[in-house]
Amino acid sequence: MAISDQIGANLPYLRRYARALTGSQASGDAYVRATLEAALSDNDLRDEIAKSRVALYSAFTRIWASGSVDEVPALPDDGSSERIVQDRLSAVAPAHRQALLLTTIEDFSNEDAGTVLGLTAEEVDVLVQQAFAEIASETATEVLIIEDEPLISMQLEGLVSDMGHTVTGTAATHSQAIAEFRRKPAGLVLADIQLADGSSGIEAVEELLEIGEVPVIFITAYPERLLTGERPEPTYLVTKPFREETVRAAISQALFFGSTRPRP
Repeated sequence: MAISDQIGANLPYLRRYARALTGSQASGDAYVRATLEAALSDNDLRDEIAKSRVALYSAFTRIWASGSVDEVPALPDDGSSERIVQDRLSAVAPAHRQALLLTTIEDFSNEDAGTVLGLTAEEVDVLVQQAFAEIASETATEVLIIEDEPLISMQLEGLVSDMGHTVTGTAATHSQAIAEFRRKPAGLVLADIQLADGSSGIEAVEELLEIGEVPVIFITAYPERLLTGERPEPTYLVTKPFREETVRAAISQALFFGSTRPRP
């Protein structure tokens, strides 16, 4: 397999991680691009990141930690949702945030996350627990679940309720989702992308976001349909089959950041 293919296979997931880490698609993509540009000018680095996903994330982490990317403009202090995201990110220790995202959203083991961060597995575990503690104080909210598999919908309902949130409704189709949201606007949406009648969860979410600003977490067996780079992408994307702790982490972070509306 060509080096470009080896690296390319992992890029959609690195972009997902970068967006969650930085709080926006623009910032995340800038750091991913800087990582690739560094590899183009350094044959040893290019060979390194082609070896494994861990090596690619390790190289990205060094670029991100250096803060050398200068193409992301400073955000104005205008109360915008992205500015709020960045302000809240700054309140969480970066190492805690990285450890949490790597072991939950990106599903690395503590050992592999430690390799990425230059830490032991035990140190990663401590950072993850500290990250959870920092974001555990979120106020309860109301959640709409858009999911056509009854058992998964029930599992998500139980998980959300255990976290102290209230499920306003569940929907298995685009039209049901819109009707439920109009009936009772939610503070968080969990959405699949392929629904019962063949309708699209992506289109349902896009319509919901026209009605009102709300954090959205996509939970899907088809993450590649959202990680194409062809449209503004969600900050939070959980792959099925999922671990409950992964969904919990995504919910906590989405509420902590206040909004995950796709941004250009």
